[in-house]
Amino acid sequence: MTIDTKICGLASEAAVAAAVAGGAAYLGFNFYRPSPRSVSPERAAALGAAVPAGVRRVGLFVDAADEAIQAVLNAAPIDILQFHGQESPERVAEARHRFGLPVMKAIAVAGPEDVLAAYRYEDAADMLLFDAKPPRRADALPGGNGLAFDWQLIAGHRWRRPWMLSGGLTAALLAEAVRISGATAVDVSSGVEHRPGDKDPAKIREFLAVARSL
Repeated sequence: MTIDTKICGLASEAAVAAAVAGGAAYLGFNFYRPSPRSVSPERAAALGAAVPAGVRRVGLFVDAADEAIQAVLNAAPIDILQFHGQESPERVAEARHRFGLPVMKAIAVAGPEDVLAAYRYEDAADMLLFDAKPPRRADALPGGNGLAFDWQLIAGHRWRRPWMLSGGLTAALLAEAVRISGATAVDVSSGVEHRPGDKDPAKIREFLAVARSL
């Protein structure tokens, strides 16, 4: 089984190079300004310019207006839109049509009812991403909090769209997360960082090496 990996929240040339060299299938660029991982469209354009064909560049947005998304697309080469907020199925379908790009919709999971909500997006989104529901505090981010959810919650489910596991993953946890959840694609951000927003190329290489070994 091949595990496709997305390295999210990239902001440096060294991190992008490590992700590409290690075989990442997706590179994530965060355009949610409150996040310590956020980059400008111009910075994302510079980082993404040398990415080889076949590696998909993902733009992360949180309840963003069309104008904000278009401003990024005007500047940066983005292949997939990732919606990580409270976007409805109708909003996802609308953006997918308006921008002519695939949309990955993040589903925040804490309990069984959250997993069931993912079925509402099967007709609207091209991909699903299951992430831990953020903690109830004012400074919590929609994702990238280093929290995992109970992987048993999604084990055995079948969706009509490809899906990806996220939330608190590290190289040490990856094999167990994949075994329990059944994921064939994973997303990591905080698990390959020195600190929020500062990616560690060595940790990126280690994570990707584990993914290749599964």
